[in-house]
Amino acid sequence: MDIHTHYVPLGWPDLATAAGPAPDWPWLRVTSERDAMIMVGSREFRRIGADCWDADTRLADMAADGIDAQVISPTPVFFHYDRPADQAIKVAKIFNDLALEICAPAPGRLLPFAQVPLQDPDAACRELDRCLANGHHGVEIGNHVGDRDLDDEGIVTFLQHCADRGAPVFVHPWDMPASPRLDRWMAQWLTGMPAETHLSVLALILGGVFDRVPDTLRICFAHGGGSFAFWLGRLENAWHRRADVIATSAHPPSHYTDRFSVDSVVFEPTALRTLVDTLGASQVMVGSDYPYPLGERPVGEVVHRSDFLDEAGRAAILGGNARRFLGLPTV
Repeated sequence: MDIHTHYVPLGWPDLATAAGPAPDWPWLRVTSERDAMIMVGSREFRRIGADCWDADTRLADMAADGIDAQVISPTPVFFHYDRPADQAIKVAKIFNDLALEICAPAPGRLLPFAQVPLQDPDAACRELDRCLANGHHGVEIGNHVGDRDLDDEGIVTFLQHCADRGAPVFVHPWDMPASPRLDRWMAQWLTGMPAETHLSVLALILGGVFDRVPDTLRICFAHGGGSFAFWLGRLENAWHRRADVIATSAHPPSHYTDRFSVDSVVFEPTALRTLVDTLGASQVMVGSDYPYPLGERPVGEVVHRSDFLDEAGRAAILGGNARRFLGLPTV
């Protein structure tokens, strides 16, 4: 089971008309039946293909890679946390309903996750409830809302609601800082994304969120949790040596490593071993970032190449952990 994939519909209503006037709404420039360009205003954002919207294409690729089911989450450029909440609500509803249409040809195999207007916690809770009732299996959120991280009171309210509803949460980095140093070599994606994810795991730990939200919250971080696993020792050392600055959590950081999961998009067995050694095999799930170019193909290859895994650990990472995360019956 692949818990990290994305979709983009083959077109959507004009957002300036549907959600309200604003600069740089995204739109799709379709170049053929199988190719398109996501535009943000007049700027080209990302070239995409039919694997973003066509169920048959996705199912063929899944068959080639031996994948039984995909979690299909929004592409973060559509979150719009920086817009007025009433506009973000309308956009979320549009894309959430289109996600159901994309997944409809393969129920049980294509599992849609919703997006919510996270800048408005009450509206986010209402939209989550609407989506769960309509057939979504969980929610993807960005890792921050402007300067508000995951320990922000409003976001904690939403996470509490997810725990109460039994809705799994997938956290994806987005809206990375830009600078002349980061605008080269895809550095926002290669260094910014891991750093953003690491920072947001810290927010849940050092911000005391895990001390306040019940352990029924099922939350997973993309891209192997960023750089967190590699630097847990540094964080642990700082918690003990500089308690006057950072020891705001009830326990040392290592106490919380069973409170969240990560995906396996780390590409090398040595990196996967670091995740397993740090978090435990029970906290890692196959993810691919399909269908984007920085994703893994064949999906799950790093798990199959990892000789250090025993049969039980490999089976858990390939599917058992995802079924638990999604609240599906075990097989």
